Amino acid sequence: MTDALLVAIDQGTTSTRSILYDTGLVPRATAQQELPQHFPSPGWVEHEPEDIWAGTLATLRQVLSGVDAAEVAGIGITNQRETTLLWDRATGRALHRAIVWQDRRTAEHCARLAAEGAGDLIAARTGLLPDPYFSATKLAWMLDAVPGARAAAERGALCFGTVDSFLLFRLTGGRVHATDAANAARTLLFDIHRGAWDEELLRLFGIPAALLPEVRDNVSAFGTTEPALLGAAIPVRGMAGDQQAAMMGQACFAPGMVKSTYGTGCFALVNTGAVAVASRNRLLTTIAWQLEGRRAYALEGAIFTAGAALQWLRDGLGIISHASEADGLARAADPAQSVHLVPAFTGLGAPHWDAAARAAIFGLTRGTGRAEIVRAALESVAFQTRDLIEAMEADMAAAGASGAPGRVLRVDGGMVASDWTMQFLSDLLGAPVDRPAVMETTALGAAWLAGVGAGLTAPPGGTASHWRLDRRFQPVMERAEADRRQAGWRDALRRTLGAAP
Repeated sequence: MTDALLVAIDQGTTSTRSILYDTGLVPRATAQQELPQHFPSPGWVEHEPEDIWAGTLATLRQVLSGVDAAEVAGIGITNQRETTLLWDRATGRALHRAIVWQDRRTAEHCARLAAEGAGDLIAARTGLLPDPYFSATKLAWMLDAVPGARAAAERGALCFGTVDSFLLFRLTGGRVHATDAANAARTLLFDIHRGAWDEELLRLFGIPAALLPEVRDNVSAFGTTEPALLGAAIPVRGMAGDQQAAMMGQACFAPGMVKSTYGTGCFALVNTGAVAVASRNRLLTTIAWQLEGRRAYALEGAIFTAGAALQWLRDGLGIISHASEADGLARAADPAQSVHLVPAFTGLGAPHWDAAARAAIFGLTRGTGRAEIVRAALESVAFQTRDLIEAMEADMAAAGASGAPGRVLRVDGGMVASDWTMQFLSDLLGAPVDRPAVMETTALGAAWLAGVGAGLTAPPGGTASHWRLDRRFQPVMERAEADRRQAGWRDALRRTLGAAP
């Protein structure tokens, strides 16, 4: 059937996936490639841009194998946010490795901005905080570190973009340099209230405006792919950062609905509707999506390390060989031991925003074994999530915003396959945790955007019919016990923050 297929590109921190869907948003084919990370110095995290591009092109070709590319109505792109690229406008070649969102090399720059009082301006315009997590200081570092880059940028010879913009540029043969409002909102350069790049912030960070991509709605005519790449000129119809795409894939379209994605990091977002709620608890105010020129907002809590803690247990310590072992080990752990892992491998995100903090383990005894350490890694994700949800509830109440973010939590990402972790999360929150039947909600959100652009899927609200429940986890732990465990976590957290230089 002509125009009956959709493709989602899900370019993440540790892998790249492409998924082919029918117009009922049912997956037809999936391809995935791992993406190597590079750690050239402590706290530095990089990707090779050509690895990102090669993985994207290879997985696209794999899912389209045996398919007439002319039947694909649209491509949706979702991506690791804040990761920063700088490339030559004429050749498309990157001038430096991509600096990943986890990278902390610009911590001193951010601390200096905060000390100079720029934090209030940044928060008022962008909803964000001066932190190395975001793109602006990464880009400023590149412009100063790469010889000749700043002069080339000022004469319009270079392009800046997050991963979505870089992939779009490559897919369209360099014809389109654009991004979407949700990704632009993560750069520290975009006024989320006016929906425009901010000249005062550009001056603050020393960023030439000629570098910047055009900002469009999440559903837009983003151009068509070069026919030689995939066998046809396929329209790119939707783009969104991974967490916003997951929010759409989870059908969190009503104010107060909240989702939490457990991948490399953990990101919880609550829909605040047309109101950009200013956080009193150091959460982020961000654009959830922009459709037909109208913006919806979200409060976000960002945890830098979730699944990455299991990767460390596997690759760094060698105490597990596969993440799937974690569930069984957590069940086997000695319940009498109170071991806490504070996974601040690249600092701490919301609500602490301490770039200098580093990971620590507390409560070790001679009886502590690998099971207890694995359990502590899984528990750390739930402890941090409760901190975020409580901060969201306080912010929403203070703003008089509609909805109650603590009622039900919708979850997705690789870690939610662990029944033990999801039950512990429900116990700590004292609220139901809903795991969807389709856990690849990030890609699903991108496919939905492409389908809306092609006129093949329903607009917000109507897409809720595609969401299906796999399992609801209900709390069984006594509240006093949940509070006692959370207090133990917060004590370990205080000790970690106190040890930071």
